[in-house]
Amino acid sequence: MDARIARLTQEIAKRMRPFEDQLERLDTIPGVGRQTAEVILAEVGPDIEHFPSAAHLASWAGMCPGCHESAGKRKSGRTRKGNRTLRRALVEAAQAAGRTRNTYLSAQFRRIAKRRGNKRAAVAVGHTILVIAYYLLKRKTTYEDLGPLYFEEKQRETAIRNSIKRLERFGYKVTLEAGTPA
Repeated sequence: MDARIARLTQEIAKRMRPFEDQLERLDTIPGVGRQTAEVILAEVGPDIEHFPSAAHLASWAGMCPGCHESAGKRKSGRTRKGNRTLRRALVEAAQAAGRTRNTYLSAQFRRIAKRRGNKRAAVAVGHTILVIAYYLLKRKTTYEDLGPLYFEEKQRETAIRNSIKRLERFGYKVTLEAGTPA
């Protein structure tokens, strides 16, 4: 069995040689390893132009959020059925990205998992990974991480206000003084 696995691994490597540049780009995404990059490239194809936008690709893969609304209330929307192989690889990559430290994807995973649970967070981060992969392949660039503090910086004023309220609940008196960020 080991010999068969080794032979198939060599065959896959041989067939992926023409796409080495795309594989290296995809491998820069946190949580995406060589095998996941191969799955993404094999399922989506090297020519990303078949999909007019990242949203079309996510919909085709079954990684976009569903929409179930009734009487103006948003209810739980299931994701649609899509490419099972790609979906499994993306969810696995999302779980790996959630375990990384100091990355945008790990911050997103923890932020969503806190409210919605690990499984929904994995699907949401898998969607993000697929969107990132789309733009990396389309623009022929490498991944640049936004950082773990992206969400905090985005909502800085809200974070300051919430931190002050939290400290005041613990009995502290807070006065703000402008300084240099740490």
